[in-house]
Order: sequence, then structure tokens, then C-alpha cells
Amino acid sequence: MRRRPLLAALPLLALARHAFALPARRLAFPADHGAHPGFRTEWWYVTGFAQAGERSFGFQVTFFRSRVEGTQQMQSKFAAKQLLFAHAAVTDVQSGRLLHDQRIARTGFGIAEAAPDDGRLRLRDWSLAREAGAWHAVVPAGDFALDLRCAQTQPVLLQGDQGLSRKGPQPDQASYYYSEPQLAVSGRLTVQGRAFEVTGRAWMDHEISDEYLHPEAAGWDWIGMNLDDGSALMSFRIRRKDGSTVWDGGTFRSARGERYVASPGETEFRPQRRWTSPLSNASYPVEWLVRTPADIYTVRAVLDNQELDSRASTGAIYWEGLSELLDSNGKRVGRGYLEMTGYAAKLRM
Repeated sequence: MRRRPLLAALPLLALARHAFALPARRLAFPADHGAHPGFRTEWWYVTGFAQAGERSFGFQVTFFRSRVEGTQQMQSKFAAKQLLFAHAAVTDVQSGRLLHDQRIARTGFGIAEAAPDDGRLRLRDWSLAREAGAWHAVVPAGDFALDLRCAQTQPVLLQGDQGLSRKGPQPDQASYYYSEPQLAVSGRLTVQGRAFEVTGRAWMDHEISDEYLHPEAAGWDWIGMNLDDGSALMSFRIRRKDGSTVWDGGTFRSARGERYVASPGETEFRPQRRWTSPLSNASYPVEWLVRTPADIYTVRAVLDNQELDSRASTGAIYWEGLSELLDSNGKRVGRGYLEMTGYAAKLRM
């Protein structure tokens, strides 16, 4: 117990590779927007809704960094000590299509970079970087392209205990986790050669961890929702293969800035309608009743088929897509993303 104040004062990189639980600490920006290569896994995740006249789209850009433990002592500059993965997708609502692409490379040699001092990520010609208070995503993909600026309109939202988010019953099952909700989106989105000037709202998540999932966990269900009144809701549960909950949590921040962190047991995900993938044969709940301390919401996918096949990079098949948030009276009060992992096969991190 006496070690905690000392550990809380150390830089985040110095806390890596410990054999004990992640300690609470104060996240410091802009440095903690950047990479933490001493930790095993990390991701930056931007999802949003964009509009161009009558056309509407969902989009996601995710960069993953993975530390390769077996190569850390190698002296060769060719040793793959850090891997960078990237996923991007566009949900074209009116056409009912999901477009997806992915990348993977080792860091270094001018091919891939995850900067440690601020949010600057690059994988070949894809990039996600902080510029003057905004995340700028440039993704020239196969059937689509993104050149979007996602500008901060609210303070950083620290998840869990001031940025330390528990993910299981054991203290080491945790992450350092913050979000930037209600980002103002502007820029260009191109679908199969047709360009659209768009505006909208986005959500950014950044998580850093050494040990994330409980041994019984198969995956998780997660929502990040921008409410129309300026509020923000994040809710999740870690799920066993039989559908029971290992752990749950979340955070609600009102438009006035009041923050409420859910205790374990206060968040519940109840499946309402399912869709079966013709690709993986996985059965996903595409409509949920989600009980949170803020309200009981319905989360409803805008398009059923938003399954992503990332076996060419991270090796997983998962569902991630644009969804609507309805309050307990059935009124749409927000939009955001629903993510479901571990339905096609147990997730391994």
C-alpha cells in the first residue's frame, strides 16, 4: 500500500511490464495521447456519424499497437519489436453497404510509426494524428477514402477511476482509458470514386493495457454514444462464451459536465434481436436493451451487416457499426457505435 503514491507519480512508460495491478495515476496530455511501447497492447479508435445532404455514413478508423515480447532482447534493427495494425470502415447507410480495409506492418524503416510524445500514427499511407486540437484521419483505402478532421469540443473524458478502467475481477485486468466524445467532424469522405463533403460527430477512445481479459472471457459488448443534447455515454460488458457477464462498467457525462462512473452490476446488456452472418455464421445481437445509471436505452444497428473480417491483420472477425440510441420512451436521443467481439470465435489479445 505504501508504494501507490510513488507509483502514481511515475511516468506511464515507467509503469510498464510490472507484475502487479495497474496503479491509479494522473494521465498527462499531450504525452498520453501518444504511444506507450512498454505496454503489451494499445489502440486508438475513432468512430463517427457523417452527413452530406440526404446521404449519411458511419466511419471508423482504428490503429492498434502490439509489443512482441519474444523480440525485445534482439539487437538487430530488423527485429519486429512493435507491430502496428490499422482498420478502417465506412457504413453507407442509403446503399446498405459496409466497406472495410486493413493494414499491418512492423514499426520503423519509415513504414509505420506510433509516436510516444503525442498522437501521431502512420502506417504506410494511412495516418491518424493530432493537429491543433483535432484528430486528423487520412485513409486512402480500396473502395473508399477518408480525409476527416475531428475537432475537440469538450474536455477529455477519463474512464473508470480517473483513467484507470477495470475490465475484470482481478486488479491486473484493467486499462488506462480515456475518451474524447462529441468531436466535430468535417472533411471529405469518398465512396467508390464519389466524394462527399461531410459534417458530423465522432468519438475517440485510447486504451493502454498489459492484461485485459479474464481467462473465462470470450469477448465484449461496448457502446460509445454521442447524445444529441451534448451528453456522452460509454457502457461495456466483458462476456463469457455462454453469454453471461464477467464484468461490466461505463461512464455517463451530462451536457453540463457532470460525470457518473458506473459500479460493477449497474450496467446490463440484454439482447433483443439477432442477425446471423453469412460469412462467419456468428449470431450477433443487433438490437440491445442496455440498462445504465443514466437511463434504460435501446441500441439499434442502422445496418445489420456491419461485421468486419480482419483475419488478414489482427486475426479476428467482429461486429462494429453505426447504431442509434433510443431512450426509455422510444425517442432517438443519440448516435454512436456498437462493438461486439468474440461471437465468431473467442477473442485472443
